[in-house]
Amino acid sequence: MQRLPKLDPGTLAGRKREVYNTIAGGPRGGVRGPFVALLQCPDIADYVQGLGAHLRFEGALPGPLRELAILMTARFWTAAYEWCAHVTIAEKEGLAPEVITAIGDKKTPEFQSAEEKAVYDFCREALEHRRVGDDAFAVVVDALGRAGAAELAAVMGYYSLISMVLNTFKIVPPEGAEPPF
Repeated sequence: MQRLPKLDPGTLAGRKREVYNTIAGGPRGGVRGPFVALLQCPDIADYVQGLGAHLRFEGALPGPLRELAILMTARFWTAAYEWCAHVTIAEKEGLAPEVITAIGDKKTPEFQSAEEKAVYDFCREALEHRRVGDDAFAVVVDALGRAGAAELAAVMGYYSLISMVLNTFKIVPPEGAEPPF
């Protein structure tokens, strides 16, 4: 059972209303999932949505690599809502369905590119071991540069925050989506 009532925008006032309007009028096109919970603290919601919008819509990581990192993070945290929200995005960005399925099944995928493998290894080490080894770091830096490594770490950190909010408030996948795990 979710721990929040359904959001009624008509009841929002002041800073909550301002942040709601910012999110709803931004690239996400609405206020759903973790942002319903984060609106309990509107200043935090505003900072979080700004970082997320930058990473997702303005970041330098190629879409398939960004979505690979997002799905790995969502799966690590067993964040069903985030997984469901990003599977379709990952497919549209060009991440192979077989890769998505393998990540969902906690198996090592076969990759279409060396960059995907580099991102997978980097994320796996960061999530499972809480640090990235020198070899995985060097391979990502060779593929994406130091800025790419920093952005990749930021994507995992951001989506870890989002996953924790979703899990804390027991936010279920969007209506019509099958819980993946």
